[in-house]
Formats: sequence, structure tokens, C-alpha cells
Amino acid sequence: MVGGPFYTVNLGRKDSLVSTQSSVEGHMPLANMTMDEIIKKFESKNFTVQELVALTGAHTLGFAHCKEFAYRLFRYSKTVPTDPAYNPKYAEALKKLCHNYEKDPAMSAFNDVMTPSKFDNLYYQNLEKGMGLLESDNALFQNPKTRPFVQLYAKNQTAFFNDFARAIEKLSLNGVKTGNQGEVRRKCDAFNSIHI
Repeated sequence: MVGGPFYTVNLGRKDSLVSTQSSVEGHMPLANMTMDEIIKKFESKNFTVQELVALTGAHTLGFAHCKEFAYRLFRYSKTVPTDPAYNPKYAEALKKLCHNYEKDPAMSAFNDVMTPSKFDNLYYQNLEKGMGLLESDNALFQNPKTRPFVQLYAKNQTAFFNDFARAIEKLSLNGVKTGNQGEVRRKCDAFNSIHI
């Protein structure tokens, strides 16, 4: 439907019997973390820097709410209102799009403005041009540990697809619940015990 690599999805993975925001906090990287913090977060789950960069390529699809990156547009620092890492034309377009984000929290922008409904490597090409929507996106290109992989995937979509497929398969096996720790849900967005 949107393109991208083929990879095996193992069936029968159990979902947790608990679903709270507090149980997720501390386990997921945040958009305003430094790249070194994000690398440590991935390493703590046994993922390499290359796997981190490949998995972040999922940002080729989807969107982020303006409130997640508006500080980069309107109040980056006391002396510089807009993050200079942004491509200036891109920043101006985002400012127009998000001008009313405080009154309308649903306002959002695509992670990949060029091909938002296609799974491809343009996300990485955009990073090289200063078009990383989130601070963590931009940091992928700025950090010397992650930049070589951004450059590789920007040039070579096949390498990105192959590495993404391997990394997402590995991610699907991370923290698997066993026994009575979880259940295989009949509907992915609801516990089996809750009937609507």
C-alpha cells in the first residue's frame, strides 16, 4: 500500500495486561533528547547505532503534533527564535502551518513532507537538507555516530529497506511476554476481558 520492505511478522505475541502511560515512560526515546541519550536508550535494549538509525526511518510515514516541535520554530533560545538547523524555507512553512498550535492542539505536520504517504528513503535525504521535523530527527544527521548511516540510507534505499526489515524483526522479539504476563488480543486495541 505504501511501499517499503517485506519482513516477517511473528504471530501470537502476547500484549501486556496493563496499559498505562506511566508504564511506557522511561522506555521510549523523546524527541528532545540528545542523540547520545537516544543511543544509550537503544543500547540498553540491545540495539546498535545502525539499527537505531534504520528504525528511525519509520519516520518516513506519519506525523507529529506541532506542540512537539514548536519550540524549535518560535522560542529556540533567547537570542535565536528559530532553530538554525532547520532549512529556512522549511521553517517558514512550518511556522505558517503551526501558527495556531496553542489554540488547536491537533495541528500537526508530516514527518516527511516530500513523500508523506510513501515508505522510502526521502526521510534521510530530507535530514541532509535541514528538513528534520523533530529535534531528534535533526540530531541523526548532526551526530558523528549516526551521520554515516543517514548518508548511507539517503543514497541507498535498498540498504535502508534491508536494515530496517532486520531491525524491525529484532524489535518485534524484544520484551516478549510469556505465560500469564500477557494475552494474545483478539482486537489489538482492547483487552480480551473488556467487552464493548
